[in-house]
Amino acid sequence: MQPGMTPTLCAEMPTNLVAVPSSAAAFEESTSEESISLGTLTCEGSLVEAAFAELRLLLGAKRYSLWFEGKIGLNVRDDLLTVAVGSPFLLNWMQKQFKEITTQAARAVLGPSARVAFAVDATLSVGRSASVAASAVGSSLGEQSLIVDAIPRETNTYLRESPSRSHDAAANDTALAKVLASTDAIVPRRGTSATAGSQPIHIPTATPSSSRGRRFAELHDFIPGPNTELALTAARQVATGQPTQFNPLYIHGPVGSGKTHLLEGICRQLKRTQPTANVMLLTSEAFANYFTQALRDKTLPSFRQRFRTVDTLLVDDIEFFESKRVFQEEFLHTFAELVDHGRQVVLSGSRHPRLLTKLGDELGTRFLSGLVCRLDVPDPATRQKIVETKAARLSGEFAPEALQYVAQRFQNSVRELEGALNCLQTYHAMTRKRVTLSAARHVLADLERDCLRIVRLADVVRVVCGLFGVKSKDLESESRVRTISQPRMLAMFLARKHTQSAYNEIGQHFGGRNHSTVMSAERKVQQWLDENSTIQVASQSWTIGEILSTLEQQLLAG
Repeated sequence: MQPGMTPTLCAEMPTNLVAVPSSAAAFEESTSEESISLGTLTCEGSLVEAAFAELRLLLGAKRYSLWFEGKIGLNVRDDLLTVAVGSPFLLNWMQKQFKEITTQAARAVLGPSARVAFAVDATLSVGRSASVAASAVGSSLGEQSLIVDAIPRETNTYLRESPSRSHDAAANDTALAKVLASTDAIVPRRGTSATAGSQPIHIPTATPSSSRGRRFAELHDFIPGPNTELALTAARQVATGQPTQFNPLYIHGPVGSGKTHLLEGICRQLKRTQPTANVMLLTSEAFANYFTQALRDKTLPSFRQRFRTVDTLLVDDIEFFESKRVFQEEFLHTFAELVDHGRQVVLSGSRHPRLLTKLGDELGTRFLSGLVCRLDVPDPATRQKIVETKAARLSGEFAPEALQYVAQRFQNSVRELEGALNCLQTYHAMTRKRVTLSAARHVLADLERDCLRIVRLADVVRVVCGLFGVKSKDLESESRVRTISQPRMLAMFLARKHTQSAYNEIGQHFGGRNHSTVMSAERKVQQWLDENSTIQVASQSWTIGEILSTLEQQLLAG
């Protein structure tokens, strides 16, 4: 996941809901024979009802009755609260007047990552218009006679609270007059023919426009390999919602290895099996942004209450906290509060906790106290399964040889595989031909050429010095101590593999050594690889394969 990802509170609500009309008290007073009994809409979840209650609390009885009660629809999906209104004019008015309040209510119910969107739903226009008109006319004329015709049961995307007539007149007559001017409310006087002969109004079902939110990945879509089985097993245990023996779960690995996929899968599975659980997924950058906003708005108690009462907290890209002491301290207290009370924490990062050198020991040691799982880039067999699975979801027709070529050629991350398949899919859509091996070679050759990176000797020195914490002049020196000689040999090995430099040129770059020294270093590193030897990096032993993989990824990434 890239920094700046929209933080999401997983909350899924039914999308097919039934709108049931409600009663009008004034009409019951005028004629009991023709009074209309309308029930309350029910919902399996409680998030929408909680949102209505929070709005009522924030607005007060009068404003809530005039603008919200029975006049809007609410829908919750993931971290998005959608407010449906009856007309485009009312949508603009509600956005201007109540965007801040609805956002505040959404965050109180869904958490600090909540978002608010407004939409138009034609099924709300008649009931809403009549209700608003009754309040205004009843206040000015002393009458409360109103016709509310039965709305048939139709499928509606939004959950609407059953309106009950309020006897409180609203202030703000000017704003109310503007809204009334844009509606088609029917407000007959008592005793008119409209009262005696009203017919049901059939309103066509409208599908309100909604924002296209992120779709979370599923755990069962994660294709495991030998290097990812442990992390997937741990993620499945957390996703059951039952207490685990490890807390936190820390998942680390290179870019495109599936860290965010696992976090999203845990979040989605928890909300499916435990709809009432408070599960929050966000990036560490989002946490820092919310904390900064709370400092600016002087709402730290509210911020801490929301983050420290969740049932499961999932934080992606934890390395963002490096060198940011204030954010580290706040997250440390949040982390400790959750873990001490038995609430699950799941973290992901690109590096092992011990390699987060600019993260305080207070956090680093706590990350190590749970379960640390590494995700590696997929091996060839796993890449083949991934390519075949993703290709099956596309509409293109691919030859098995073309898919095998993609799996063999793109080895750095799953995202590269997805990008290559997208190129082949576009080619198929353009030509309407089956993607053969020769076609795949031709199409993807341009992609590989555009992504080609030239590695220089200085690039090799930079990544080796960064990993081992040495200086470039140390690699060029005559020192033969192990902490210098081993990184030097690895640098020579990588220089020979990834640059076009000759042995003599490489030797001259590393302190004026001759070509035989470089050849000896190359043979030595290859022997380490064959024997799967280990090298001490900081306080941890790494295999030569892991070290070279890390260095090569940094080289190719730039």
